[in-house]
Amino acid sequence: MYVTFYGAVREVTGSMHLLGTATDRVLLDCGMFQGHRKESDTKNRTLPVDPGIVANVILSHAHIDHSGRIPLLARDRFHGRVICTRATADAAALLLLDSAHIQESDAAYLNYKRVRNFLYEVRQSRRTNKVSEAEKKRIKKLLKDGQHHLKISQINELAAAHNLAVVEPLYTVEDVNRTLEIFEGYPYETSVAVGRGMECTFYDAGHILGSAISIVHAKENDQTYTIGYTGDLGRFGKPILKDPSLRFAEQDRDLDLLIMESTYGLRQHGPVADLKDHLKQVLLANEQRGGTLVIPSFAYGRTQELIYILNELYRAGEVPRLPVYVDSPLATKLTRVFGEHPEVYDRETVETFLEKGQSPFSFPQMTFVSSVEESMAAMRDTNPHIVLAASGMCEAGRILHHLRYKMHNPRNTILIVGYMAANTLGRRILDQGTAYERSGRQGEPPLMRLLGKVYPLKAHVVSLEGFSAHADAEELLRFLKESNLRLQKIALVHGEEEQSLGLERRLKQIGYDACVPSPGETMVLQSS
Repeated sequence: MYVTFYGAVREVTGSMHLLGTATDRVLLDCGMFQGHRKESDTKNRTLPVDPGIVANVILSHAHIDHSGRIPLLARDRFHGRVICTRATADAAALLLLDSAHIQESDAAYLNYKRVRNFLYEVRQSRRTNKVSEAEKKRIKKLLKDGQHHLKISQINELAAAHNLAVVEPLYTVEDVNRTLEIFEGYPYETSVAVGRGMECTFYDAGHILGSAISIVHAKENDQTYTIGYTGDLGRFGKPILKDPSLRFAEQDRDLDLLIMESTYGLRQHGPVADLKDHLKQVLLANEQRGGTLVIPSFAYGRTQELIYILNELYRAGEVPRLPVYVDSPLATKLTRVFGEHPEVYDRETVETFLEKGQSPFSFPQMTFVSSVEESMAAMRDTNPHIVLAASGMCEAGRILHHLRYKMHNPRNTILIVGYMAANTLGRRILDQGTAYERSGRQGEPPLMRLLGKVYPLKAHVVSLEGFSAHADAEELLRFLKESNLRLQKIALVHGEEEQSLGLERRLKQIGYDACVPSPGETMVLQSS
């Protein structure tokens, strides 16, 4: 029995681990790398495993850094199934279709720019070496229908006619639609066959709706091995969802190996109980400046949690009831998924809302923005308001346009409520913006490049790490100490190297056999 660690190893994206026996190979997650566009694109286009040898995929949850390369796998000789919880299957359908749309849109825009720039070069004046404004308008009209719609067929034909290399999307909406046919959703605490001699049982991970701790039993040469995989562990005491499972069935307790996340292996969040009050203070401070609060937010999980807490604050009259725009069609759809799975809500949510016949995810001041026109109107709104928009790391999506309109105004606030991976715009805003705050906002503000232009970051930047959906260092230890699992060895994944190594040192100090694998490393499990 062996495990090979391919992704989210000494980093936090691209989650993928291969469980193998003499007869079976099963993937734990098949996630997308996120970060620098060129580097991530290269990583994502090359699968480290031959899809034809993989029996099935066990998907811990629907986030794209765990699910985003499944369409690539399914397109290339993979004949298995994707095994996950029912809520994950519902959410993954929306997230993967959105990912495919982004892939197609990005490729189309890059191809448009390549053809446009080629035509500019061809049509430039020999005397001035410049393209006239009239000629630029004619070329744009040739390639675009109105302001926002690209003539993709025309662009591709011109690229082919002039032998210009075109960018292909990582996968398409059509690829995803075929992939969704192989998803199978199961309840928690139900044993599912995932291969010849392999079974998996899901327990609640408390990270996002449908997230699961996977316990896998694998038989090889009359020996049974048991591997646990936390996926991403959630926090204890957060609103909406139940806490991570601590009680496991007797047959699932003895683990030869636990593969555990370590995103915040060295960090400690603020107490969950303080989240509502901290958000309240941010809202009141922003209200005193007469500004807008811009919140880059993951469409799945974080947005619904923020809606829930804003709902509570508004109902109690503790903050001004500003208009709230949820500017993400994806978040709108995913909020409906939350509404369809009340079986995973914690007791407080049931008592506060469901038993009173009310929705946790709706209140009068909130508007779900759908069309581009509505989004543009919200961006240009100069009256104080709150906007939640994707993507959470500010790498794509409508949040970029809200930042473009709002970040240069010192009355406004950008609220960071989640993890920002290295090399993302969100991380630069977090690091440089909070450093500027600590300096007393002295000197010139940091400059941020987005959408091809540079903007001064004059808006206030505030970070509330307690909103993270990931367990912090103390909560990871709590899971290990308070669960009834009996562990032989722990492999730490899904953390930047400093975080993983720091948690490894701490675990060794208190008696755990822990290690941090390297990318591509294979660990062989020996029979006892």
